[in-house]
Amino acid sequence: MDEQSFDFVVVGSGTGMLAALAAAEAGMSVLIIEKSRFFGGSTALSGGGFWVPGNALLREAGVRDSPERAREYLTAVTAGETPESRWGTHLEHGPAAVDLLRRHTPLKFQWMTGYADYFPELPGGSATGRAMEPKPFDVRRLGPDRARLRPPALAAPFPMPVSGRTYKWLNLVARHPRGIVTGARLLGLGLGGLAIRREYVAGGGALAAGLFAGVRAANIPVRFESPLQELIVENDRVTGVIVHGERIRANRGVLLSAGGFDRNAALRHEYQSEQLDTDWCLGNPENTGDILPMAQAAGADLAFMNEAWWFPAIPAPGPMPGVLLAERSLPGQIIVDQQGRRFMNEAVNYMTAGQHMIQQQLPVWMVFDQRYRNRYVFGGGVFPRQPLPKSWYDAGVAVKAATLDDLAKQLGLTDLPATVTRFNAQAAAGRDDDFHRGDSAYDRYYGDPTITPNPCLGPLDQAPFYAVKVVPGDLGTCGGIRADGFGRALRPDGTAIEGLYATGNAAGNAFGRVYPGPGATIGQGLSFGYAAARHAAGKLA
Repeated sequence: MDEQSFDFVVVGSGTGMLAALAAAEAGMSVLIIEKSRFFGGSTALSGGGFWVPGNALLREAGVRDSPERAREYLTAVTAGETPESRWGTHLEHGPAAVDLLRRHTPLKFQWMTGYADYFPELPGGSATGRAMEPKPFDVRRLGPDRARLRPPALAAPFPMPVSGRTYKWLNLVARHPRGIVTGARLLGLGLGGLAIRREYVAGGGALAAGLFAGVRAANIPVRFESPLQELIVENDRVTGVIVHGERIRANRGVLLSAGGFDRNAALRHEYQSEQLDTDWCLGNPENTGDILPMAQAAGADLAFMNEAWWFPAIPAPGPMPGVLLAERSLPGQIIVDQQGRRFMNEAVNYMTAGQHMIQQQLPVWMVFDQRYRNRYVFGGGVFPRQPLPKSWYDAGVAVKAATLDDLAKQLGLTDLPATVTRFNAQAAAGRDDDFHRGDSAYDRYYGDPTITPNPCLGPLDQAPFYAVKVVPGDLGTCGGIRADGFGRALRPDGTAIEGLYATGNAAGNAFGRVYPGPGATIGQGLSFGYAAARHAAGKLA
């Protein structure tokens, strides 16, 4: 076979694009291969924020922090699940990765003000937040490549570029003047942009588009619809890849950044739970874990295969499940098991919530009253006072009743009336004695600021009452190839496989079984992609 040759081959076009830019800047020739016809992967479907403590953008935004506090926090949060030699790379090289992102993409960024770390009460935690996100980006700047950006699963009802910092207020559009102002401003940006032939997108779409613009500007070739077929191994070193039957040499290394095994039911049932349904996933539909057996054939070990970036979801009919983010922090709702009992702090960060949920018999139920329905956006798209979709009732996803007793009887939630009675008493006192909802700054970020003394607590007492199924969806799996601080794939004995790197959701989570803060998954994709490329170029050792 004819053989092409590059210094560095990147498999996947999500955060792997940052690694490609780092490799090119270090003087290497680079090729990106992408399984699908779209670029962006799960990154394009994400919120687009990145959690990289100590980067220059945070300092410029006025965030006061120190490397010592960030290290203290990750030491506490990882609790020994991964060594500092692994996660320390994120602190050491993450800021440089963000600098490169600024140099080589047209993106501008903003601080996600007040979006707390997910465990801000731990030593070194931040209640003000360490996450950044791209500002809305005009994707028409990509020209014909605009059609290559992975589209969202659901088209937005209005052209509104919703970012992480604006999402919070849009959920409060019926409760706070800032929600109305935010909605009007975003609608104006979206419609105004279209009027002057601009198409603004926010979140992960903006990040992916900006990265791809950088890749094109750097003249890095991208091969679409080119799934990896095999890793070439010579003398215990990975020296290239086979794509469409063609051998492509990678003189300095191959980076696997092709996402997780989100849509692989067999692997998810083997490693996680027989209860899981791959339709509950919010990540890239192309993520079927194809690269894992190839990496294992090259000698790689796997890590944290039982974990995912869990995200509570509504198993609603349609292409994607409904999301539950702010909804779980707001007053007037609880989540109960199949006996009608609470089993967690509903407002806890989504990964931890999913870890609690997967231990239950599924589904569990979110129960709320008409006051809650009148006040808040629900499921990412049902506006206040708008009826829940008829398709939800038809599919048994939603149930409505005139009384709590009737709701409990319909669903067999025998303990629900007593649970609500106890919860309402605690809500009146502003204190959740059972699960401490609202104690954490993270809980309160998505709470209702018009409710005091606890913005996360309010009674369920206004008929009718509703129950909606909730399942442990996810943003993607976070178990995969075991890797070291340079992103090098490791064998079971801990030795590195020369020429093979793994980052993003293709690798085992650098933080073990936890999600330290908003954007930690994209953040580590950027930092480890940067470190892997620099290591392959001989710039890190």
